[in-house]
Amino acid sequence: MNTNRSLIRRSAAVAAAGTAVLVLAACGSSGDSSAGHDGHTSQSPTASASVQAAQGQRNTADVAFAKGMIPHHRQAVDMAGLAPARAESAEVKRLAEEIKKAQGPEIKTLSGWLTSWGEPVPAEGAADHSAHGTAGMMTAEEMGELKSASGKAFDIAFMEMMIKHHEGAVAMAKAEKAEGAFPEAKVMADAIITSQTAEIARMNGLLGKN
Repeated sequence: MNTNRSLIRRSAAVAAAGTAVLVLAACGSSGDSSAGHDGHTSQSPTASASVQAAQGQRNTADVAFAKGMIPHHRQAVDMAGLAPARAESAEVKRLAEEIKKAQGPEIKTLSGWLTSWGEPVPAEGAADHSAHGTAGMMTAEEMGELKSASGKAFDIAFMEMMIKHHEGAVAMAKAEKAEGAFPEAKVMADAIITSQTAEIARMNGLLGKN
């Protein structure tokens, strides 16, 4: 009888211990699983925001930069496209070709950013460029004057207008660098400042203004 009681007590103790182990294991498993999910799939809003910021989440300044620079670049490319048939100076023709080669690909990049952000890309062919309110843009009248000029008169008008145009682009790029958040946009802005500031100096030199 004593032996039976001893066995019963021992079995009960083992069962109780087993239950306790299972309970602790379940708690530990739940905690580990929760931590794992939090770390990988269900981040808190704060953690998610931090990840987005680290990845370069765009802000309103980035969107404004892209939307403003696209029509600005398009007009510069249009202006440059007039040079082969109207310019007299080989240097002006060379400069115009360089502007087209630099700004054409940037238009595609800017458009791609807007599309990926779910933002509309500015429509092409706006009749009145001044309506965009973008710094340095030529009015329809100014573009008409440039299209009607040729020879040395075209060279001078082209450079004077392009200097104003570039100054507007540099101002826009500086605003992006100061206020934007998207790393690639800030890199492009820096490149625009560097290249177009150099081109402004180059055109001023050709005009004898340096």
